[in-house]
Amino acid sequence: MVIPGGLVVLTDRRLAARPLTEVVAAAVRGGAAWVVLRERDLGYAERRALADTLRAVVPAGRLVIAGPDPLGGDAVHLAAADPVPAGVGLVGRSCHGAPRLSTEDYVTLSPVYPTLTKPGYGPALGPSRAAALAGAVPWLALGGVHSPQRAAACAAAGAAGIAVLGAVMRAGDPETVTRTLAESFAAAAAGVRA
Repeated sequence: MVIPGGLVVLTDRRLAARPLTEVVAAAVRGGAAWVVLRERDLGYAERRALADTLRAVVPAGRLVIAGPDPLGGDAVHLAAADPVPAGVGLVGRSCHGAPRLSTEDYVTLSPVYPTLTKPGYGPALGPSRAAALAGAVPWLALGGVHSPQRAAACAAAGAAGIAVLGAVMRAGDPETVTRTLAESFAAAAAGVRA
């Protein structure tokens, strides 16, 4: 099974500098390997339509839906209290401390750094503490990963990827921002594996 890694974009249409589909398409062109559709406040029909629209711009099988309903797909990312749905091929979970997993395939650990998207949320774990909390569980670093240096530090700590929301959603040029962060993460991850 392939789990999310590299640069993973989390959506937030309210923060997006342009229409959400345009921002996601630009991020994919810039190297986003996966996209997590959040937008949990939308009604079912509108959210399902958005998922279908995003599937047209995201690589096949690389759209993960936040919440227990995969909206016609096969991948979900759950909040701490969400039930694990039956019959889904990929399950991730948001964690803010040591993961307590049953059937999840990966976790996001947050906040790794202080974040503008959720100011005051924390305290920030830092990449090393996040890695220690994750143990052998594949993990994505979430929160405040908005610079090449932070992306590289997460890779050096052993993250499978970086989950980025604000830096991409707010960007005037989401393709370039994504490319810069994705390349920094990939270069540092290659150095760890070498």
